[in-house]
Amino acid sequence: MIGWLKGEIKHRLQRGNRNQILLACAGVGYEIQLTEGDWQKLNTEQEVEFWIHQAISADNVQLFGFGSISERDLFRDLISVSGVGPQAGMGLLSACSLSELVSALVQSDYKTLCRAPGVGKRTAERLSLELRSKLLNSSADLTQDMTDLSGTSPQLISTLEALGYEASEINRAIKLIGARGTGSANDDEETWLRACIRVMSEDGP
Repeated sequence: MIGWLKGEIKHRLQRGNRNQILLACAGVGYEIQLTEGDWQKLNTEQEVEFWIHQAISADNVQLFGFGSISERDLFRDLISVSGVGPQAGMGLLSACSLSELVSALVQSDYKTLCRAPGVGKRTAERLSLELRSKLLNSSADLTQDMTDLSGTSPQLISTLEALGYEASEINRAIKLIGARGTGSANDDEETWLRACIRVMSEDGP
């Protein structure tokens, strides 16, 4: 299975409502479908990397690319729901930001979910019903860690995720700040935000 690819964009193309790139990796060109937002930001000859979901059927192999593991995992959760295929999953991720989509699923915000093409009220209800508990449980430990340290965990997590950080990175940063004794429950959200970004940038280039 292909899980991650890095290479140079050789071509950008649209087929109906599908936004694709041809990514050259070590002499091989892979056609990868992206969300509309990601596709719009890219240019040919640009070097990029994506986390990949590979869908294999009897007569087809499709690759779907995402900028973060969190986004790819949410896509996999979406298409695990009966009646929700890859195009509906991409439509949901194109119509909503990652944090907005998670919030809509958890809060049963059908109006937001129905913004995606091909997603009607019944599908939105099924998505929320089947994924709400899973999403709440998967974030429970991280949210508790954040709440214990800063008291502003939900908004802080959403802000960091919107900036492109993954849950594992956020969790590590919060625990490291706590271990260093550089964070206090009395600090405001902006202080925690700067501290988290500073810690996560220490692993950067």
